[in-house]
Amino acid sequence: GFCTNLLLLQTPENILAQTNNKTEILCEMKKEHTGVYWYRWSQERQNFEFLIFSSSLGKATYGTNIRQDKFSVRGTSSHTSYSLHISHLHALDNGTYYCSVSQSSQLLLGSGTRLGVVDVLPLPQKTTQAPFSRKPMRCVTKRKVPSKKGACSPLVWVPLAASVLVLLLSLVPTAHRLYRLRRRLWLRIHRQ
Repeated sequence: GFCTNLLLLQTPENILAQTNNKTEILCEMKKEHTGVYWYRWSQERQNFEFLIFSSSLGKATYGTNIRQDKFSVRGTSSHTSYSLHISHLHALDNGTYYCSVSQSSQLLLGSGTRLGVVDVLPLPQKTTQAPFSRKPMRCVTKRKVPSKKGACSPLVWVPLAASVLVLLLSLVPTAHRLYRLRRRLWLRIHRQ
């Protein structure tokens, strides 16, 4: 089974990167581990994909159809911090990346890093400064306008989306068990 855990902290939470560039995701652990797994959840393709496992000795095991020149992991000597390096970025790399460690037959997932790859990065908005006026001005106090933070605020939907993802991931083993039980029952009925 999978479960998210506060033992693994990922930074940054969001990355917006340009096509053909490279990026890095950091995973910090509360205690030493023998290695780290990296996964990617693709909303578009609706799949959870194993990318790479890197042992504390630096040996890497790659997932099916994963290019070795694209993903690499570097760890610190204390084995409490690992970083995933992704190069040659393109649109198929969009998704949420999770670091993970194995503990008591469970995979503990990190907090997740959402990666978006675009052809052109948006330009920062320019702030224009009002010209300095020497005329005396009368001060007028305005009433406070109520905050317009509502259901569309990122403070609401980001944790909500993360909770839904965790819930969906926790349902996968249960669905698999139910399928196996139904199959066993079907086989038992047809044998009789």
